Amino acid sequence: MHVGLEADYNNIHPHARCTVDNKIAGVYYNSEDRISTYVGREFELDEHWTLELGLVTGYKSEDIMPMIRYKAGGLFISPAYEKHNGEENYGVVIGWEIGK
Repeated sequence: MHVGLEADYNNIHPHARCTVDNKIAGVYYNSEDRISTYVGREFELDEHWTLELGLVTGYKSEDIMPMIRYKAGGLFISPAYEKHNGEENYGVVIGWEIGK
């Protein structure tokens, strides 16, 4: 779900990831119907929440963008940014990740 954004986005993001220790790398089909790749790190904030920080490619607005994602179990929330009809909008992406 894309909250606070105006454009029509893809809500299904098939995803493959490699995790070694707390380092992450992966590829997914993004909200703009494009392929994104990313690298980053995971940080355990407490027994429920994990923070992912990294860099991601594949979006129209920038070649490389920061990636921030909070996760609790399968739930995730991530800040989002768009340029749509000459406007810059900020919002969040909220979702449920299935599988590992």
